[in-house]
Amino acid sequence: MSGTGLGEEMGAQGARVRALAVLRVRSRALGVAVLPAAVAVVLLVGGATGRLSGGGWDIARWAVTGLALVVLLLAGAVAAVVARARPALSPTVPVSEKAAPDLYRLVRDLAERLDVPAPSAIALTPDCDSWLEDRTHPAHAEALSDTHADAYTHPRALSGFGGGRRRAARRIAAAPVLVIGSPFLWWMRVAELRAVLAPVVAGTGPSAHPDIAAARRFVRGLDAAVAVASRPGLGPIRRVALGFVGRVAKLLLRGCGEHAALMERGVAAAASERAQAVDYGLRIVAQEQVGLAYAGWDRLLTRVALPAWRMGRWPSRLDAGVVSALTELSRRDRLAEGFASRLGERPACDLLEEPGVVDEAASLLAARLFHGGPAEAGPDWSPVDWQQYPEEVVDRKWRTEAARLHRVLDAMGVRRSADPAGSALTPGPTLERVIEHLSRHDARTGVTGSTRHVSGGSGGSGSGGSSGCGGSSGTSPVGSASEAGRTSGIGEASETDRTSKTNETSKTNETDKTNETSKANEPSRTSETTSRTSETTSRTGKPSRTSETNKIDEAIEAGDALAAGISAELAREEAAAAPAVPPEVASDAVALWGTDLLPLFPLQPPRSGRELLADHVTAMVCCSAVDTAGAVPGLDWLDGPALLIDGERRADLGGRVLSLVEGGDAEPLRSWLTSLGVRAEKPVRLV
Repeated sequence: MSGTGLGEEMGAQGARVRALAVLRVRSRALGVAVLPAAVAVVLLVGGATGRLSGGGWDIARWAVTGLALVVLLLAGAVAAVVARARPALSPTVPVSEKAAPDLYRLVRDLAERLDVPAPSAIALTPDCDSWLEDRTHPAHAEALSDTHADAYTHPRALSGFGGGRRRAARRIAAAPVLVIGSPFLWWMRVAELRAVLAPVVAGTGPSAHPDIAAARRFVRGLDAAVAVASRPGLGPIRRVALGFVGRVAKLLLRGCGEHAALMERGVAAAASERAQAVDYGLRIVAQEQVGLAYAGWDRLLTRVALPAWRMGRWPSRLDAGVVSALTELSRRDRLAEGFASRLGERPACDLLEEPGVVDEAASLLAARLFHGGPAEAGPDWSPVDWQQYPEEVVDRKWRTEAARLHRVLDAMGVRRSADPAGSALTPGPTLERVIEHLSRHDARTGVTGSTRHVSGGSGGSGSGGSSGCGGSSGTSPVGSASEAGRTSGIGEASETDRTSKTNETSKTNETDKTNETSKANEPSRTSETTSRTSETTSRTGKPSRTSETNKIDEAIEAGDALAAGISAELAREEAAAAPAVPPEVASDAVALWGTDLLPLFPLQPPRSGRELLADHVTAMVCCSAVDTAGAVPGLDWLDGPALLIDGERRADLGGRVLSLVEGGDAEPLRSWLTSLGVRAEKPVRLV
């Protein structure tokens, strides 16, 4: 026997041994359930024959008989739930043989060469992975029939949803379904796809073994029973009853979990050994493409698709975008130079009759899984082409975030910067307003913004004495920002209320302690500090260390307050825009995909307040560059939204924005704006 055959035989034999161990756990559970009944039968027979008679035996006979009935009822309930619970289906896009005859032909030819049963159907998933999935449960019968009929006539079928309740049916004797990652079809060539699918298709051989199939059904049933017990919305009686079933199922899963894992390892080892006879050398090269496709797909989802999903748009050609992203990667990275040369060969997506329709369905499903979007397109959830992405997603994203930033500044009472060339009575939203608030520094005087207002308040006149739109008279912006941060940026109070709240907050701040209007004639410690700082600056020509520390602290405080306001505003907008899910759609999602809430696979953790603030300031800078310096929004396949100036992408903006947001240093950003001719004092157009 060859080494390959020996390895395959050992893997299959090991899988069967572990399958028998799983089935022994089931047998032990059955034995425990029928043990009281067996003892009761012995006692009853002994009493009927007169061998076990007497008062003590009669009491034991009835007690054991009652216990046996209770145990049998509980065991029957657990067995019924395990048998009838529908295992969760992986969300996929079904592909019928009519829609992809060449793909079915390739898979069947591969199964024939491997001498294993061919998969019963093919489905696509928006992920870089491939596997076999058992869909022979009676509850999955209708889903399989829909797959073989026409996968493109029912929109819910495209999104992985099936029908509602169905009559119980006999288990279908069919091979598992082959699930293929949709990015593989667009990036890989036909020969590479065949080599990658070889070990997956080879797994249908061990899966056909009765012991392995029975063990898998038992484990999947236990997992489904646990999911049923944890479903939300159960009544108190059902919660108690199903809670007992769930605890029993978890106990059985712990008993057979290790054996089930080792069984799957044995199946995978046997399939891998069998697949070495088909395109082994090419599969080594194709595995490199798997890793590359995964990197490109992850980058495309997190950098390109996620901003569009947050705007209520979903790119309808994500799989085609993978090719563009990986081509761009091969252009930038010398390690990937040879990968783009493969594009001259026939792509695997040519095996589909309508690649565009399949790509659109997979893209909608990806938005559903990774972002939690609606299952169907609608007015607030519409597709977008890559050609329209810069205008309809990037530009709209920037202006929406810039508008949110200025709404929060208005709520905090931050004055607006007037356009020197325009009317000072109607100042518009400017970048200069944002920079001044975050840097807390006046470029003309070298004094922080809070000190300017303190001086004006103490003297009764000055630049801080009169407020612009949304400003507050004689109030320290530091105190106003702190109060606005504590109230989540809500600015519904009147001007007088906001001033009084600011003064109350200022009682705990030593710098603003004497800034109240009622104490304007008393000596101010802040004014003395400011005078000493000014004297030190005039003597040495350099600002003192205390002055620099105060400016940094003020910038951090202003940034924290603004970040808190943006987070609160964004949370309110998301809560208001959350669509109401119909009960029938929610029940289908729970039944098919399990009890996990959408999105099933969030791409990124929730953004912090500082990250949101940096994104909004960047958006404001980009809006100002577009409106005043002739820049245009663009799309970078690896980094998402991009700012194009003279046709070239500017990637040096992020560090300068972080200097402003994190440390209050506006000089790097101002130098960058000056070099590009961006007018920060000019109002920008918002949505």
